[in-house]
Amino acid sequence: MYKFSYTRLKEYSRHLSAYIAAEKQKGLAIEVGSELNLKATFSCLPGLKGKDRDPLAVLIQISAKSPLTKPNTDDRVVWTGWFCGTYTEDEILDLIPSTFTSLPLFLYNGAEALTALVGSWCQRNFDCCFGKLLISSQDLMWLAAMWTGQEMQGRSPSTELVFSVPVEPRMDISYSIKAEDFKTLWNEIQKSEDEVTIEEVDQLFQCLNSHFFRHFKIHLSITQLIKVTVPVASAHCEGKVKFLSKDYLIRVLGFITELAMNNIPC
Repeated sequence: MYKFSYTRLKEYSRHLSAYIAAEKQKGLAIEVGSELNLKATFSCLPGLKGKDRDPLAVLIQISAKSPLTKPNTDDRVVWTGWFCGTYTEDEILDLIPSTFTSLPLFLYNGAEALTALVGSWCQRNFDCCFGKLLISSQDLMWLAAMWTGQEMQGRSPSTELVFSVPVEPRMDISYSIKAEDFKTLWNEIQKSEDEVTIEEVDQLFQCLNSHFFRHFKIHLSITQLIKVTVPVASAHCEGKVKFLSKDYLIRVLGFITELAMNNIPC
């Protein structure tokens, strides 16, 4: 983000609020009610850092208030988004000029129209670009291998794998495995707790595919893995991520940060 400054967050809040109001006056459908007054607020999220050198995460909230609402009533948050990047490699941070701030991840929850407005404003003001983060089948396999079998509040939910079958009409196969069974298999395959190799991940899924074929006579090798749900997170190939454990939030963000950095065009 070019010439982004943490000392100007209040100024950014005013400018984005004015931009949204101007776009509303042009007749743009905001999807949260045309009668509502919308206000944008920028703030920092100091807790979303994997290491000291990671730039501070930036939270953007858009709140709504009806003109008929009592003065002391709290505004209703209708859209939330934040820029962040955790466990960014030092070599990458060293290459970034001082006039740029590296926040490669942008996560949001809310109406697509507001997302488009925020994205448009940020691109104009910080010379940045936005794009959907597509997560490959191989990366989803890595996520499953790294975080399945982790206990969450004393329990280990099942690991769920969803495969897309190349047929028309579209058909998906959901493959659910007890997390402890998945973890036992992975422990037998993984050679080192400090390193995960492509060969180990491939071997893990070859075993799972063989087991599935023995029971259902279906070759999962011809399908595409499109979604993984493990105890700590759920991720879809189209970039939709759901965080299921606050204890692993930073680590999962670190994994997605790496994917985002690898997807930036050279």
